[in-house]
Amino acid sequence: MKMTIKLLLLAMLAALATPAAAALNIFACEPEWAALSQELAGDKADVYAATIALQDPHHVQAKPSLIAHARRAQLVVCTGSELEIGWLPVILRESGNDDIAPGKPGNFEATRYVTMLEVPTELSRGDGDVHPEGNPHIQLDARNYLPIAKALAQRLSELDPGNAAFYQARLQAFNQKWQAAITRWEKLAAPLKGQAIVVHHKAYAYLDNWLGLVEVAELEPKPGMEPSVSHMSQVLAQLRQHPAKMVIRAAYQDPKPSAWMAEHAHIPAVVLPFSVGGTDGAQDLYGLFDDTIARLLAGLQ
Repeated sequence: MKMTIKLLLLAMLAALATPAAAALNIFACEPEWAALSQELAGDKADVYAATIALQDPHHVQAKPSLIAHARRAQLVVCTGSELEIGWLPVILRESGNDDIAPGKPGNFEATRYVTMLEVPTELSRGDGDVHPEGNPHIQLDARNYLPIAKALAQRLSELDPGNAAFYQARLQAFNQKWQAAITRWEKLAAPLKGQAIVVHHKAYAYLDNWLGLVEVAELEPKPGMEPSVSHMSQVLAQLRQHPAKMVIRAAYQDPKPSAWMAEHAHIPAVVLPFSVGGTDGAQDLYGLFDDTIARLLAGLQ
């Protein structure tokens, strides 16, 4: 009898010592949304990032491992506005998880909570990979994270009402720290305002809008099309008349076109992390902008 009681007590102590399982499984399409989800959910969620910063988020394989993670998820957090149109619908369909289907509470699209830029007035196949709802690369304006975080914290609270107060407290702490970081970043980035840049892909509208950079040319002749020799030559001729300060590409993109342009136009080629994990200095959301601004400022030297 004494042994039985002792065993019961040990079992109870072991149960108390074992960390409680996270309330939510979150499937984040891109690293920036995985990072934001973790900021808000803390230990109340297991967050899985479906992609890494060194992948093109437009082109991802719908692998069985991704489908398996989606099958277990209570919440999918993605950019939306058709950024993931080539792979996410397949994953959602094959997962058989109706709770994360579009329109359900378990499906969260970040672009729904910000003002979209470069919304086309007309659509044509001849224009390349143009997104009907606007440029989806919203993660490069730090200000966008404030309304997205607010909406995401509310969604977490709806899905896990028992921890609603926890999510709201995490949101408040994030807002205070993030607002202070924005003030610091904008002060640091002041020399970038009005500076002319060339970009590999038309993915920097939100960064330009925030920091005042001016895009004067793109290496891709049309969005999603590989830079051609003839187009690159045209861009070079243009830059000889109206110089730019630097040519920019994302960490996942082919370095050769920007390196060629940098050599011939005599301007630096700047590699930006583009998302969390894209460079050694961008290992979290704060590092993403610290490193992005530091690299841009270095390009001015």
